[in-house]
Formats: sequence, structure tokens, C-alpha cells
Amino acid sequence: MKKTRLYLMIMILSFSAFTTVSAFEKTPTPAPVEIPAEIQVMLNRLEEIKTLDKSEMDRSDKKALRKEVRAIKANIRSSGNGLYISSGAIIIILLIIILL
Repeated sequence: MKKTRLYLMIMILSFSAFTTVSAFEKTPTPAPVEIPAEIQVMLNRLEEIKTLDKSEMDRSDKKALRKEVRAIKANIRSSGNGLYISSGAIIIILLIIILL
């Protein structure tokens, strides 16, 4: 019984030692991502629109600004180079991989 407790304590202490070592490892900082020029122009225009004084504008001007903001945001989203997969597709892919 005493040997079992000793082995159990040694095992628990050894597992805790590994977790503390991995916690102090230095993680690399991600490199800053360069934004393309046309995207930067659109972002600058969005900032200009945010700083405008809209209290003196009439309805049609505000509506035009809203449309412009929506169009700019749509262009920024569509210019991304990412691949988007739905969660249902991921589940199906994982099931196929597991079955094969």
C-alpha cells in the first residue's frame, strides 16, 4: 500500500512538472500583416465617414453615406484570401476521414 502511494505521488508530481515547463516557453510574436493599398484607401474613407458631422445632413445624404459604407465593407470582406468552411462541412469531412 505504501509503495502504491509513493508511485502515485511520483507520477502526479512528474505530470505537474511538465505543465509548468511548457507554460514558460516563449511564444513567437506574429509578424505584422501588410494591408494592400486599395484596402487601406477604403479603410481611410471609412474613418473619414465616421468623423463626419452627420447632424447637419439631410436624409438623402445620410442614406448615400450608409450605402457607401455598406459597399466599402462588402468590398473589404470580398477581398479576403481566406477559405471559409461551414461547421456542417467540417463534421462531414471528419466523418468521411474516420470511416475511411
